[in-house]
Amino acid sequence: MSRELPSPLADTVDSFLQHLTVQQRLAANTILAYGSDLSFFLAFLKQYRITAADEIRPGHVQAFFRHCHDRGTGSRSNARRLAALRSYFAFLAGHGLIRSSPVADIDPPRTGRSLPKALNISEVDRILTLPEKITPLVLRNYAMLHLLYGTGLRVSELVSLPIKGCNLAGGHVRIMGKGNKERMVPFAEATRRRLQDYLDHGRPLILKNRPSPHLFVSNRGRAMTRTRFWQIIAGIARAAGIDRPVSPHMLRHSFATHLLAGGADLRSVQLMLGHADISTTQIYTKVDASRLKSIHRRFHPRG
Repeated sequence: MSRELPSPLADTVDSFLQHLTVQQRLAANTILAYGSDLSFFLAFLKQYRITAADEIRPGHVQAFFRHCHDRGTGSRSNARRLAALRSYFAFLAGHGLIRSSPVADIDPPRTGRSLPKALNISEVDRILTLPEKITPLVLRNYAMLHLLYGTGLRVSELVSLPIKGCNLAGGHVRIMGKGNKERMVPFAEATRRRLQDYLDHGRPLILKNRPSPHLFVSNRGRAMTRTRFWQIIAGIARAAGIDRPVSPHMLRHSFATHLLAGGADLRSVQLMLGHADISTTQIYTKVDASRLKSIHRRFHPRG
């Protein structure tokens, strides 16, 4: 879009995007998003007849974000647009094209953080209950569900878990999480029994004597994919009579929420989830508080 505006200002955007591509080597999707945001910004500036970057003032940027807000643009999108503008003007300042950034004193919009959705204990029990017909794949699927809820793993960690990372005797899994940080997460006896059943009667039949380093395998002997497991858990939830979308991440959320509701300390839950910052874990305390408020409103006579 910037090429539709033949001006020195548009040229600086092209140079900036070229810089992101060649020097910064950012992902193509990021560069595409920045280009779209900056093109939208340049189109907005047409009404002010601005053709050079050093003509842009903080008031223009503030008017731009008011315009975005009036159009119903969400906080997350506006936060991304502000990030694009910050990066763009930093590039211009670095090349001596502007003296100071017009976005330096503009605060990012509050994006908030939506509360994670968790299942209640009754729903978890229904999902974890084995069906009447047992097959090797059923044993695998329910072993994955039990381990997911029993440890709060990320779905990417679950599907890529090597068999050597699962210690049945010790009752724990060893996970290589984000940032190549290793952590150990314990699991309960019920989870151990489900895993043992899968390893004895499910995995060998699925593999048909083929070797595999992965704990959870497909019919082809490969690791389970995230997409396939999403499909599996959605189907099991429907069969259990749960009429809302259920994802692997909901079981991770349920793990954390139920632990904290049962009295677990925040630091321990942080370590098990593999959160680098405890503030990420604290959101689960808000989930429980939200649930208590809902109960209070429903049952208190003055609610």
